[in-house]
Amino acid sequence: MNWLLFSFLFILKTSSSFGNHSSIDGLLPFAPKHVVIINRINTRATLVLHCRNKEIDLGIRAVQFEDSFDFSFHVNLRKTTRYTCTFNWPEHNATFAIFTVDRDDNPRSKFGVCRECIWIIFVSGPCRDKRDKTGLTCFNWDSVSL
Repeated sequence: MNWLLFSFLFILKTSSSFGNHSSIDGLLPFAPKHVVIINRINTRATLVLHCRNKEIDLGIRAVQFEDSFDFSFHVNLRKTTRYTCTFNWPEHNATFAIFTVDRDDNPRSKFGVCRECIWIIFVSGPCRDKRDKTGLTCFNWDSVSL
């Protein structure tokens, strides 16, 4: 029985059919996720953020320019995990879903699966950085007010 499990995991680990992701570990059930949010607001303003999902409120955090805030979690069994954050800096209030299963934990997503989801926050919107340093994928804010 152990050799069967080992064989399955070996095939899963070496399979190239999961090409658009940062790590096969992100696909395994209950794989840990790590979200990192980096403040790069070009006015060098302190970014005040508040992240939460339906069950967990991570509290309000003040993140200085070039500093970061991070948190870890596991995707729930129903694959409905979603974390939304509000971002505030002088004269701006924006909201973005910093983690969604469809975008960040789906091997069919054009953005790929991320085990460590690194987000860089700019005035224009959040950008997800790829661990292999092949570039940023930028998104619009879900909502923004000035």
